Amino acid sequence: MSIDGSRPRRATIHDVAAEAGMSRGTVSRVINAEPYVSDDARIAVEAAIAKVGYVRNTAARNLRSQRSHAIGLIVHEPHSLFLEDPNIGAILLGTNAVLSQSDYQLVSLVIDSDRDSDRVAEYLRGGFVDGVIIISARAGDPIARAVEKIGIPAAFVGHPPDISGIPFVGIDNFAAARAITERLIGTHRTKIGMIASALDRDSGQDRLSGFRSALGDAFDPHLVVDFPLYAYSSGVDGMRELLARAPDLDGVFAASDSIAAGALDVLRESNRRVPEDVGVVGFDDSAWALRCRPALSTVRQPADALGRMAAQRVLAQLRGDDTPGEGTLLETSIVWRDSA
Repeated sequence: MSIDGSRPRRATIHDVAAEAGMSRGTVSRVINAEPYVSDDARIAVEAAIAKVGYVRNTAARNLRSQRSHAIGLIVHEPHSLFLEDPNIGAILLGTNAVLSQSDYQLVSLVIDSDRDSDRVAEYLRGGFVDGVIIISARAGDPIARAVEKIGIPAAFVGHPPDISGIPFVGIDNFAAARAITERLIGTHRTKIGMIASALDRDSGQDRLSGFRSALGDAFDPHLVVDFPLYAYSSGVDGMRELLARAPDLDGVFAASDSIAAGALDVLRESNRRVPEDVGVVGFDDSAWALRCRPALSTVRQPADALGRMAAQRVLAQLRGDDTPGEGTLLETSIVWRDSA
C-alpha cells in the first residue's frame, strides 16, 4: 500500500513483457494458453508474472466478450429460512461444484421482499450474470416473469405452474408424498393429519395432493393445516393446531423435515410418545432428519444432484445446445427410521 493511502498501481501486461524481455504478443499468448510459444519463453513469462504480481483483468476480458462468467442462484425465501434449510445449502454446493469446473462464478441472490425482487430484476437486466438458477419460485413470481421477459439462460429447481419455456429439474413430489403416506398408513394408523406448507409452489401443492390420494376416502380436510414456509416454527404451530382439532390423532405427515422436527418437539411436550402414540414422517432427508429424536422416517430427495443438473442446464443453454422448456425429474426414495 502506498504511503498516502491511495491504491497501488496494478501491474500490467507491459510490465510482464518488460520483466521477461519478451514482446507483448508473446506474453499474451502465454496468458491465454495459446500454442506456438517455446517452453523457455513460457517459463520466462510465468516467472515475470510472479515477480511483478500481475493479475489478469477479468473485468476487461468480460467487457470484450460481453460475458460476466457468473451465474446467479436466486433463492426466493426469507433470510432466516435460507440459513435454516439444509436443502438450499446442498443445492447451492451442487450448483457451485459444476460451475467452478467450467470456470464460472456463483452469485447468490436472496429475495426476501418485493423490494428485493425489483432490485434483483434490475441486476439481471444489467448483464451482471450470464444465466440464473431459481429456487422456490412461486405462482405469479415477479422474478420468474422478469427472467422470462429478459430471455436470459435459466433453469428452475422445481416448476412454477404458470411459467413455460424455461428448463426445470425437480422430483415427483406427488408420488413421493403418496408413497410415504401409504407407508405410514401401513403402520395401522387410523387418524392421520398433515402439516402442509408452501401451497403457492408446485412442491407444496403436490405433496398435499399425494397425501390426499394415499388416504382416499379416509382423507379429512379438517386434519390438514397449512403454513407459508417449510420452517421449524410451522411444525410447532401446526402440531399444536392438529392436537387441538383431534386429540386422538395417531399419525402426521409433515411437508418437510424441519416441520417434522417442530411437530416432534410439541408431541414430546404434550406427553405423546413417538411412534407408540403418534407416528410422524417428513420429507427431504435433510440434516434435520437425523437430529430428530427419534430419528425421522422421511423421503430422500437428491438436493445436491438438483443443483448440479440445474447448473448443467444453464451452461448447456450458454453453449447453445439445450432444449428450452424441457423438464427432468430425479428419483426419490423412502428412508424408514424410528419415528413411525
